[in-house]
Amino acid sequence: MDGWPEGAPPPEEFAARVREEGRARYRDLPWRNVDDPYAVLVSEIMLQQTQVARVERFWTRFLAAFPTLDALAAGATSDVLELWQGLGYNRRALALKRCADACAAERGGRLPATAAELEELPGIGPATAAGVMAFAYQRPAVYLETNVRSVFIHELFPGREGVPDRELRPLVEATCDAADPRGWYYALLDYGAHLKATVPNPSRRSAHHARQSAFEGSRRQKRAWVVRRVLAADGGVGEGELIAELDAAERAAGRDGVNPGLGASIVADLVAEGFFARDAEGRLRS
Repeated sequence: MDGWPEGAPPPEEFAARVREEGRARYRDLPWRNVDDPYAVLVSEIMLQQTQVARVERFWTRFLAAFPTLDALAAGATSDVLELWQGLGYNRRALALKRCADACAAERGGRLPATAAELEELPGIGPATAAGVMAFAYQRPAVYLETNVRSVFIHELFPGREGVPDRELRPLVEATCDAADPRGWYYALLDYGAHLKATVPNPSRRSAHHARQSAFEGSRRQKRAWVVRRVLAADGGVGEGELIAELDAAERAAGRDGVNPGLGASIVADLVAEGFFARDAEGRLRS
């Protein structure tokens, strides 16, 4: 195979090893072997930067509340965000809602069936689109995410640091099983998860690896606190009151307080992004 790393196991040996490890490490997750593209999309978006065990607690409950794209489009944003609490990265929930809105308005409540069209929708990047193509439609795709990246780096680039995706992507594309992309990527995902739990994480040798910053005390943590507080306020909450409560919560946790400028900046961002709005009296409501 052109471009195969020098000194690496040949493609056939690599594929056989991945399949063997995949069979041994297979995880029977609720969103697997599902043909519903929407259900697969929900799982792919939930799994971004979130542990599998946590997603298992949310995926079934979310689909029970919003079983179709049309149901999600018809739902209130506040209800979607409320159901998302505990998963983190609330922007993902908002993007998923906007994706549903677009599909309901323009596509008859259905997701498109090509990766290029999927990527035109809010919140869907190349990896998410490829996941929907492979797992829901059983079509070959270049699905490059952290567990897949771990396997390729571990098996084909032992000891090398700073492996760029531009070298991995053609290998992922060339090795994808055209007859069973779903099973192939399940094997890669499960082997990759096993590697990350048993050896020094191979994905850290990726040129694109970035250590996640601490959540507690971060702007992201403060944003999440504000979203939860507004969701819980049936009659809305004034901005000054909200910022004062956030300041008190941060100080109670032993962190620096939140000055009015920082608090106002966080609120302005969340309003602009559509997490909640101001009513006629200027109170914040979800």
